[in-house]
Amino acid sequence: MGIEIIEEKCTGCGLCVKTCPYDGIELVDGIARLKAACNLCGTCADACNFEAIVIERPEATGAVDVSEYRGVWVFGEQRGGEIQSVVLELAGEGRKLADALDVPLAVAVIGEGISPACKGLLEYPVDIVFQVEGPGLERYSSEPYSRVFSDLIRKHRPEIVLAGATTIGRDFLARVAVEIGTGLTADCTGLEIRPDDRLLMQTRPAFGGNIMATILTPLHRPQMATVRHKVMKEAEPGGPDGRLVKLKAPEGLLENRVRFVEFIAEETETVNIVEADIIVSGGRGLGGPENFSIVEELAKALGGAVGASRAAVDAGWYPYSHQVGQTGKTVQPKVYIACGISGAVQHLVGMRSSDTIIAINKDADAPIFDVATYGIVGDLKEVVPALTKKIQER
Repeated sequence: MGIEIIEEKCTGCGLCVKTCPYDGIELVDGIARLKAACNLCGTCADACNFEAIVIERPEATGAVDVSEYRGVWVFGEQRGGEIQSVVLELAGEGRKLADALDVPLAVAVIGEGISPACKGLLEYPVDIVFQVEGPGLERYSSEPYSRVFSDLIRKHRPEIVLAGATTIGRDFLARVAVEIGTGLTADCTGLEIRPDDRLLMQTRPAFGGNIMATILTPLHRPQMATVRHKVMKEAEPGGPDGRLVKLKAPEGLLENRVRFVEFIAEETETVNIVEADIIVSGGRGLGGPENFSIVEELAKALGGAVGASRAAVDAGWYPYSHQVGQTGKTVQPKVYIACGISGAVQHLVGMRSSDTIIAINKDADAPIFDVATYGIVGDLKEVVPALTKKIQER
């Protein structure tokens, strides 16, 4: 793949320079020249009105016969034998995709002692639950898990594979994609089937959340995506009578160069923000780390969790584990209270699915008010303590 600039056709208009998102092209003596920052995205060629920039793309190789692949799969992430809630979210979304394609929906769970968890999944709208067990699989480890799952994919050939964009899911599915030789779209916020060719339309934020990109995998299978936690609604119990398929992981796939030493859980006095029904978040408008106590008091009064914007976390005011947004955690509480948060796009991506959003900001033109259910224009250092006092009185 390469880009050729035809000097005889270049007029030096500079349109290619203006449209390049990476500062990868410049004008030298009135002629366009590529810079080291060029990543061959082809934007300059699309923008050139004089056909002076030509991009050569190699023909795709290694494409598979997509007709041999059928079905939608969800990776059944479990910890300590307990199915994670993101799996139920993916089961609900996977059911929609499977129905649109008229194919079965399966959940594949890997581990040891996972029989109760797998049977529990049959209460949801799942056609098949694969229960894969083997020595050494009681705790997640990327090498054996990815080999076992890749082996399953080769044998059963699903056309779509989904996993949660959790710490485990991001590590796991990336390794599987490499082993299988297919593409992977990370951190999706939307999934849909394109009717004319049955392709999975995978939508995710791009360019810092300023645009939403829809990505397709037309030549390889399975089509794979990780989906952010709390972006989609959990599946409701009920649906088809699913069947449980018990499998033993091949011993040759269980070799592991990693030795588990210890798991240390984060100690916190507040509720996990991903699972919380009420979240009170603080941003740059707090003015400093000492003022997070105001947010903590309101969260405690409401029995909720404390969140933080990227600006507050980057400034060292609050731990990263509490960050809400595209580069933090996606949340979907019943009530989200934003204190001193302006409403940058990357933050909105992480919390706009909340049932009720209450914004407190002294800037009446802050973008957060565009998505807020209720807005309070005022000094948060006065408003939030007053709100906390009222709640404590009640």
